[in-house]
Amino acid sequence: MEKNQNRYSKDFIKALEIGRPPNIVKLFPNSKALIVSGKVIDRAMLARGNAIAMAANGRSNVVIFGALKAAQKANSVLIIEIAKSEGGANAYCACSFWNLARQVDAACNELKITVPVAVHADHYGIKNEEDITTAQIEIPSIFEAGITSIAIDASHMPDDQNLLASLKLNPFVPPWAGLETEVGEIKGKEGLSTVEEALFLIKGLNAHEVFPDWIALNNGTTHGIEASDQGIQVPLTASIHDAIEPYHVSGAQHGTSGNSTERLKKIAKETRTTKANVATALQMISWGLEVNDYGNAIIDDQGRFNKVKGEGVTEELWADMTAYADKKGWKKGDYKKLNLPFENRILAQPAEIRERMIQRVEKFVYDMLVNVFNAKDSADLGIEAILKANSYNLGFKAKRIEDPKQWTVSKIKEKGALISSDKGRAGDFDD
Repeated sequence: MEKNQNRYSKDFIKALEIGRPPNIVKLFPNSKALIVSGKVIDRAMLARGNAIAMAANGRSNVVIFGALKAAQKANSVLIIEIAKSEGGANAYCACSFWNLARQVDAACNELKITVPVAVHADHYGIKNEEDITTAQIEIPSIFEAGITSIAIDASHMPDDQNLLASLKLNPFVPPWAGLETEVGEIKGKEGLSTVEEALFLIKGLNAHEVFPDWIALNNGTTHGIEASDQGIQVPLTASIHDAIEPYHVSGAQHGTSGNSTERLKKIAKETRTTKANVATALQMISWGLEVNDYGNAIIDDQGRFNKVKGEGVTEELWADMTAYADKKGWKKGDYKKLNLPFENRILAQPAEIRERMIQRVEKFVYDMLVNVFNAKDSADLGIEAILKANSYNLGFKAKRIEDPKQWTVSKIKEKGALISSDKGRAGDFDD
């Protein structure tokens, strides 16, 4: 902690003056929290090299506190995010697009956090034309509420519609904000993304001067609890990243919960990934469930989670949570839905209970940042990026190299029709 305060005595204050985006300055004029664009986080990891920033899904207040404390201890940049399914208009979490920045700012000030933190709207899902119309109203509202980075995820639709939806929505994303795009729904070994699909999306965006900071892929992982050790396909990820290298797009790794630390280290070392989402593991750890060494919750012979006595929530509260889930007929993958009805019950626990929940998250996140993602001391690099740009707006990494005449709406549809890919089975793959 002392290192951070001494290191930032001058640079941090300067970064605070110039590095906070306009929406953050307007919302929190007197804040000492260095909430930044997602671009700052990506640039810090690129400067670090073979390093990944954690994007911790803030499904609850205790997860937000634990992740921030770990980032401060590791002197690492951090992303706190919430997905549309978690915190959108039909949310299953109390943390949402519209209150996440306020929670992050308050926690940073309370904890005296001095590392750069981005607030990311993840998986802003688009599944049809109606979603596009809604998004044109909703996306400005979430930036007004303090979001500093967004993932426009139209991967649920055919490739041409994915690209066209992304182009329609780009004008509603501030140019200073972090931007993530996605090809291929995250659904495990089915419907794996291809080089052809990724190039189609990135080239089409580039032709229209849309330059994403990240691209997310279906590279073999899933959201939630991993049912097998299939996990992330590192060679597939590397081949796609190599193909799109001229467009200077970093990788965003989704569904890290349940993947082995060795596989995650390979992603950091062998691909151009600079962002990795961690959601379910942090939820389970905060509740006090028994997990293996890489965050996957352990299931007993009856298909139930093992609660560690004296850790996480109280035994009485856990009993109420499981009884609620049983009454609803929820299985292990549905337990995420407990976040919304039980957030206030969790916050109403005694301080020592809340603190042990936070400490459990902090310990896990710190280990991931330092020993898996190679993110230690990346906060310095984030601040350097702000000072070098002398602005909250770091600009784009890429420039247009594709001919827009070859990427008109009609040509996009023609090109899209020629793509051969397996989208996998239909279903609900949100998060």
